[in-house]
Amino acid sequence: MINRTLIRLKIVQLMYAYYQNSGKNIDTAEKELLFSLSKAYDLYNYMLLLMVSVSRYAFQQVEHKEHLNKVGHINEVVSHRFADNQFTAQLEKNKQLQEFVDTKKKTWNNDLDYIKKLYADIVQSEYYAEYMALEKVTYADDRELWRKLYKNIVMKDERIDDILEEQSLYWNDDREVVDTFVLKTIKRFDPANGANQELVPEYKDIEDQEFATRLFRRTIINDEYYRSLIGKCVKNWEFNRLAYMDVIIMQIAIAELLSFPQIPISVTINEYVEIAKWYSTPKSAGYVNGIIDAVAKMLQKEHLLTKVN
Repeated sequence: MINRTLIRLKIVQLMYAYYQNSGKNIDTAEKELLFSLSKAYDLYNYMLLLMVSVSRYAFQQVEHKEHLNKVGHINEVVSHRFADNQFTAQLEKNKQLQEFVDTKKKTWNNDLDYIKKLYADIVQSEYYAEYMALEKVTYADDRELWRKLYKNIVMKDERIDDILEEQSLYWNDDREVVDTFVLKTIKRFDPANGANQELVPEYKDIEDQEFATRLFRRTIINDEYYRSLIGKCVKNWEFNRLAYMDVIIMQIAIAELLSFPQIPISVTINEYVEIAKWYSTPKSAGYVNGIIDAVAKMLQKEHLLTKVN
């Protein structure tokens, strides 16, 4: 789940904090990076747990209405269809998710007001109406319903931001990337796997974790060299007038160019241009693009950079 896009974003954040703190111990900074990445995986599990919590609340509502019917306070047809959703029932029993709950002690129980409001939004949605109108539902229907609900309601719900911020300072920055992996997880669920359905792993492989630590260390250890390369490629603009975040982004990009020959130059440039759009000034993307490209060409001309374009 922790892919290289997220790793780059985290390194930009942590590098900025590192220099703001006047360059603390590199080992401590690296531990903070890895901790920050692990928190992103916690968020992934926490958002999966949200769907389970909504289904539990729906079941409680069904039980409450049935009780009122029984004692004569209401006379209403009660449907178990949404509460008995087969996908969320399988997700609730998932062994990896249960391990997360047992280990991290995370729950949505302290945010029941939000669960109630989210449930109300779901019930009033077109996706819910279409689902409830089906003559019969299959596991695929149950799973597809939650894919639509997550993509069109949960992912667009800004109320979650305040809840996540209370849980972790890291989480709001991670949410956009994590949401894409939650959607992938929903699509991958197979009823044949039962409680043993595999969730997305924290790291795809050991290489991604090594990518994080190597890129982070190289950026710090060689910072003066990388900044000198930036300075050589700055035209009609003094180095000390560059936006501070732009310098950090370009510094990390150059570290990646020189440290990972298997990554094409175009991939590296595109990744950090996107980061500049997100974290820096409105003009930063074009400026970062131009300077990194110029540095790459200069290094190639001097035979210091050999890799795929």
